[in-house]
Amino acid sequence: MELPRAQCARTVLLHRPYIYGLPNRNQIGSGASPIILRLLYPSIFVLLYRIAYTILELLYYIDLLGTAVFAISGAMAAMRHNIDIFGSAFTGFVTAIGGGSLRDIFLNLRPVWVDDGNYLLAILAGVMIAICCTKTLYQLARTLSLFDALGIGFFTIVGVQKSLDYESSAIASVVLGLFSAVMGGVIRDTLMNDTPLIFRKEIYATACLTGAILFAVLRYAGVSYNLNAALCVTVIVVIRLVSVKYRLSLPIVGG
Repeated sequence: MELPRAQCARTVLLHRPYIYGLPNRNQIGSGASPIILRLLYPSIFVLLYRIAYTILELLYYIDLLGTAVFAISGAMAAMRHNIDIFGSAFTGFVTAIGGGSLRDIFLNLRPVWVDDGNYLLAILAGVMIAICCTKTLYQLARTLSLFDALGIGFFTIVGVQKSLDYESSAIASVVLGLFSAVMGGVIRDTLMNDTPLIFRKEIYATACLTGAILFAVLRYAGVSYNLNAALCVTVIVVIRLVSVKYRLSLPIVGG
């Protein structure tokens, strides 16, 4: 059975070739140059298909990694409240799929974890790591903040890229990237009866927003996806960790 990411790559190139700069056959006129273009069209199509498929492959694995990281974050948050194994696993699950599912609903898509079991395996792996390596993870300085920062970094970039691929506007893509990153944490904190991080005096959603805007700008500037994604994830993680370490925050309205 063909994987959803492969189907996505084929759908984008077959029905929306202009996304990758490929003209439709009907847009190629007559004359010597157009004749050459018509002859080269199949080769160009194959090349662009491979490029798009490679990008979507990378996007897919980044999404899986972000899912596992958020599952670890959710399970560890539950264990901090002395919740049992089932409760920890459930919290890890809803933390991992919450933001991505909301993004897909806004894009009129079926949540990816429903069709692709690899996401459930990634969540299971994340929960098992959190449960089996609890003492080791807690011995690391600010482990929960690190995993949470990595999770929001990965999910922000995946959310923006996926939204842009489905023809969302740049502004909408930035917002959906933000939703992808923070809503899982909002659900996690709500279940734990904590005030969600985006409502606390911390730089959390702002880091995601900065990375999302930077990613969209660099994408339209023609920067390669690999470099763009690596740079923007790093920016988000650094902003988040620095703000936690030095207790930076935005001004309080009316304060």
